[in-house]
Amino acid sequence: MTEPGQWGGPQPIPRPEEWRPGPKATWTSLDPRDLSDLDAVTDRLRRHTAGEMLRGPAVRRPQRQGRKSAVLIALYPGKSGATMILTRRPKHMRKHAGEIAFPGGAVDEQDESLWHTALREAEEEVALDPQLPEHVVDLDRFVTGASFSLVQPIVARLPERPNLVASPDEVDRIIETPLRDLLDPDVYRSEEWYWQDQWMPMDFFALGGETVWGATALMIHHLLEVVTHGSDGAGPC
Repeated sequence: MTEPGQWGGPQPIPRPEEWRPGPKATWTSLDPRDLSDLDAVTDRLRRHTAGEMLRGPAVRRPQRQGRKSAVLIALYPGKSGATMILTRRPKHMRKHAGEIAFPGGAVDEQDESLWHTALREAEEEVALDPQLPEHVVDLDRFVTGASFSLVQPIVARLPERPNLVASPDEVDRIIETPLRDLLDPDVYRSEEWYWQDQWMPMDFFALGGETVWGATALMIHHLLEVVTHGSDGAGPC
């Protein structure tokens, strides 16, 4: 089901019967201008030491690790400051249809590293030139709740706004979002869902007429925590 609080877009949100409102964002008092300077944002991100998130979509760690995946959080200097690239998955896709995501996917045998996985997927999905991104930092990895995949979010910096073309097989829409927009109090909300005998925090963002939730919202939340508060390692976001 999608109610209450479905802001927009076709994303079905499987909210359980037992849920409750979560805490407010910790970054609400931040000046939006603090996210306008891409140099300052990347400097803060580079001080982060990647670990494993203590909270994530999987409330129990699997006995056997699933596949490895990587996503690219590409930032460029836009008119409104540091801007990130998101996509909306087509409705015809077998998994996560209509959801908002970062470019990314599972590791292929030919990939030399997770960084190369993220670059390859971004080129396939939105035609991002793999020569443009500059590696900034690996954020905390986490395990997904549905497939127990180990996901590595990787932040990259682009020199300018790139020319992007959506692959119709994988991307229905490209969404370019200034980070400063994330600080609007009407953009973020959190909930706690009762799942597998415990309460699990869930994040939601209203961006570009869409509702971002799940793993993508978790990564955006973590990105903001690192940028606004800093982190020396893994820990709860």
